[in-house]
Amino acid sequence: MVMIPRLIQPKVAQLLEQFPAVALLGPRQVGKTTLAMSLADSLGENALYLDLELPSDRAKLSDPELYLNQHEDRLVILDEIHRLPGLFETLRSLIDRRRRKGNRSRHFLLLGSASIDLLNQSAETLAGRIAYEELTPLSVTEVAGSAPNAADRLWVRGGFPDSFLAASEESSLRWRTAFIQTYLERDVPALGPRIPAETLRRYWQMLAHNQGQMLNAAQLAGGLGVSGHTVARYLDIMVDLLLVRRLQPWATNTKKRLVRTPKVYVRDSGLLHALLDIRDQETLMGHPVVGASWEGMLIENILGALPASARPTFYRSAAGAEIDLVIKFGSKERWAIEIKRSISNPAPSKGFYIGCEDIQATRQIVIYPGEETYSLDPKTDVMPLEGVMRKLQSRSQASGGSTETRRGNIRA
Repeated sequence: MVMIPRLIQPKVAQLLEQFPAVALLGPRQVGKTTLAMSLADSLGENALYLDLELPSDRAKLSDPELYLNQHEDRLVILDEIHRLPGLFETLRSLIDRRRRKGNRSRHFLLLGSASIDLLNQSAETLAGRIAYEELTPLSVTEVAGSAPNAADRLWVRGGFPDSFLAASEESSLRWRTAFIQTYLERDVPALGPRIPAETLRRYWQMLAHNQGQMLNAAQLAGGLGVSGHTVARYLDIMVDLLLVRRLQPWATNTKKRLVRTPKVYVRDSGLLHALLDIRDQETLMGHPVVGASWEGMLIENILGALPASARPTFYRSAAGAEIDLVIKFGSKERWAIEIKRSISNPAPSKGFYIGCEDIQATRQIVIYPGEETYSLDPKTDVMPLEGVMRKLQSRSQASGGSTETRRGNIRA
């Protein structure tokens, strides 16, 4: 089996040195357990792994305080932590007791599918003791060189490892179709929400058909025959499960009438294509969603590489000025990014330049599917996605790197 190293692994190891508990969040099958086991292998007998979906491992925690005290000097990895939500209070007591004894070593690595209950309970009981990190599907940087035309394969199949590494397009699509079905019928109910699987499938498909568009709650509600409040609740669930991205609009320019409605993306392009029954790249290239699909994949890759302090939005004014992605670093640095799926003519519209003036952009970038990097004008650079990722990495290194935790963007 091909193993693709995850860029987040060193950061998780670093957080484990700084915090008594680290929560690694992400949808099922994204690679959380594989990453955790890799960290455990580096520690040897100093790590203990428990899969809380196994009755035998849950039984060991029938008296969690007694059992975990027996492994005080080991890193305890608790997989599918949402299965035992009442465990957080015990973890808090154990962490505080060990701190009073002067034990500052790593204690707990918690793996979860970002359920609402998981986030609420850990936030309340482990405040100040836990760091959060999100494991996203594979990125362009991670898959580079792993397969012929790796970036195109990632776009079509998505970033879930089993889908990306499948032996054929057919087997990849079969995996994604089964993943969607399992999530709807078993995983979503197991995480708390009680929604008919067919209703949630239709909702997910409707979001896929409207990929990258501003949320029209009334239209979705009418299509499903439910209330606008119910549509909003469904969206919260899909966002909390890290399956859908809600990109908020820029809202700090009081001199202009700005759009206040968020854009919505199915986060993994492979799942997007499976929901729309797009079987291969040839079919994708002739489908109306092709541009929005490519835009969504690029946005996910970029946001996955940002520090927690960065604030991503999009800009759109009532007059039509628009920027696909705005990234605010601190109080003064603002990147304006336009996404163009054209090699021959990647020039942005006039509305992009107006938007850049409105937000006082310090950097203007157009991402296109070519390979060269060049200046379009004195303020605007054209580059491939890999170039933007390198710029972000260089920026992080120049600022000394980031050890911030990813809290607060679970329901972004």
